[in-house]
Amino acid sequence: MSKPVILAIDDDVSVLEAVVQDLRRRYGANYRIMRAASGHAAIDTCAQLQQRGDVVALFLSDQRMPGMSGVELLERAQTLYPNAKRALLTAYADTEAAIRAINTAKIHYYLTKPWDPPEEMLYPVLDDLLESWSHGYKPPFEGLKVIGPRWSLRDHQVRDFLSRNQVPYVWLDPEKSDEAIGLMERYKIDEKRLPAVLFPDGTSLMQPSHTELADRIGLRTQAQDEFYDLAIIGAGPAGLAAAVYGASEGLKTLVIEPEAPGGQAGSSSRIENYLGFPSGLSGADLARRAYVQASRFGAEFLTQRATSLRMKNDYRYVVLGDGREVACRVAMIGVGVDYRRLSIPGIDQLTGAGVYYGAAMTEALSCRDEEIFLVGGANSAGQAAMHFAKYARKVTMLVRGESLEKSMSKYLIDQIADTPNIDVETHSQVVEVFGEQRLECIRVRNPQGETQRQASALFIFIGAAPQTEWLPDTIMRDPYGFILSGPDLRIEGRLPRIWKEDRDPYLLETSTPGVFVAGDVRHGSVKRAASAVGEGSIAVQFMHQYLARF
Repeated sequence: MSKPVILAIDDDVSVLEAVVQDLRRRYGANYRIMRAASGHAAIDTCAQLQQRGDVVALFLSDQRMPGMSGVELLERAQTLYPNAKRALLTAYADTEAAIRAINTAKIHYYLTKPWDPPEEMLYPVLDDLLESWSHGYKPPFEGLKVIGPRWSLRDHQVRDFLSRNQVPYVWLDPEKSDEAIGLMERYKIDEKRLPAVLFPDGTSLMQPSHTELADRIGLRTQAQDEFYDLAIIGAGPAGLAAAVYGASEGLKTLVIEPEAPGGQAGSSSRIENYLGFPSGLSGADLARRAYVQASRFGAEFLTQRATSLRMKNDYRYVVLGDGREVACRVAMIGVGVDYRRLSIPGIDQLTGAGVYYGAAMTEALSCRDEEIFLVGGANSAGQAAMHFAKYARKVTMLVRGESLEKSMSKYLIDQIADTPNIDVETHSQVVEVFGEQRLECIRVRNPQGETQRQASALFIFIGAAPQTEWLPDTIMRDPYGFILSGPDLRIEGRLPRIWKEDRDPYLLETSTPGVFVAGDVRHGSVKRAASAVGEGSIAVQFMHQYLARF
């Protein structure tokens, strides 16, 4: 295949030449750098590229051009190459128009002239845009294939694991795909052994566990060493932030995560109120960036489940799902929370077969032209509703409260109101689900009574349930399972008896010295990605204070 194209557009020949030279110096090895001296010439070039089947990764256009401005060109480019990144080069006087264009023309970034030195003013921005583009770019596929029926919990779990770990794959439903049937015959796969994962080298796995999949796709499932300065349990935003700051400040850091970086936030389709990302970003993109950043600083990631935590002398030992242990000087618990389970008739047998907890982005394409229901009224439910509205014929949000105002950000409320195929039904709740092999309908209760609705999918977002039952009793929790820390450990002004230190606990320190907590699993936390990142970052400062005492 030919290289993806970066197309530079400027009517000033000298400026265009300078742009092209800077682009070739940095990106020439992986991209084909092309130029156009006007907006119309750029459109003609795109037409030729499309005829040859070439792909444009990035448009970099000047704003002030006769005949067609940069904003107008990038608007038209969006229809020709909708997945390409679009950046605008502007003079300082045009910055206000450029900012408006981010919303109106869906431009991803603007840069002001001059961009010298490019190492500081140009490349960091384009690196970020091209990395984001390459993550979503799908060349002719030669990777993993997953064969499994849509209405299967195990098939959903396999696809969700691969998706959240950002492993590309093609999913083939044997009920709809002749290719799936042919592959099953070729590999002699009985339908009772589905789902099956087929690898490019001709090997396969039947009904694989997460650990088996992790081994095959190259994730680390065994720690490189037996001892670390810092062990972080959970790779949500708090854990990832602690990994970045811990590793960058010289702590030998291990991150233990059973599924994929990002936690609950990693399944968010779009986060638009995260500082520094005016166009928004997905939870998966945020997790990917943080994972790469922590890895660059030397943090080690381990795909395992922590099953216990014990203390001996000045060390903490994390027991893993495979029975092994890793020792550390300090530990941080950042396991986050799961969505609470609905306790209604029919729900258990249909989980994974039309009923899903969380956004389940792997199911979005399967919902095309269908009517689906979402339960919940917080930001996660609103983000999911906006995402599924791109595919489903109709999205109905069932909200127990009287409105969305108390639990959802204003920007999401406005977006939902402006989306014609999203309905919000307040004072409503699901009381029963029905179906034989898959979800077929739900029973909804509201002040007018109960009605039965046909439904192909039900996505549930009903609050936080901390997963802390595996922790020892020495780590105090509130009645709901959230971990107490710092000042919250005091009962009637006094520290608990299990606290043996001659000092007060640090702000994010649990009732076990040297064990810290951050993020949604902490009692009293603000359930936002940015606050979890903040807690994970400052927890490292308290760890240093703890370690300095030895």
